[in-house]
Amino acid sequence: MTTSDPVNSDAPRVGLGWDRHRLEAGRPCMLGGLRFECDRGPAGHSDGDALLHALCDALLGAAGLDDLGTMFPDTDPLWRDAPSRVFVEAATAALQTRGLRVLSADLVVVCDAPRLSPRRAELRDALAILLDLPADRVNVKGKTTEGRDPDWLEAQAVVLVGPA
Repeated sequence: MTTSDPVNSDAPRVGLGWDRHRLEAGRPCMLGGLRFECDRGPAGHSDGDALLHALCDALLGAAGLDDLGTMFPDTDPLWRDAPSRVFVEAATAALQTRGLRVLSADLVVVCDAPRLSPRRAELRDALAILLDLPADRVNVKGKTTEGRDPDWLEAQAVVLVGPA
């Protein structure tokens, strides 16, 4: 089937994103565009926001576009220490050019620190604003590694997109 097939032109699309960053002393801990108080933060070429990286890959995947690393390579000095929200903004703009919009997002963060629960509502609201969605269309869950992998932070995202 082609993308111009009228039968499937309104069909929703699903995207899945995943990212993992090593936690490093002295790095700010960015998650979902928010800075968390923590003695270590995700290492990365940009700000290391694994949650937004996973979200970006989910958005790009749902639109049938290249992944985050292809669109924003870590070999490009332009993206050095860049806030990851610019990647999500570019991904949502790319969706719009394809006549698509985000309908919902579900995200999971796996780490032992920082704890998400004290700021979960704030995180959810920030992501909803970034995606131009009501907060009840965005969910964020925090899971721990039960002490088995405390030096890493992992994020997963699933998005549903549909016609704009």
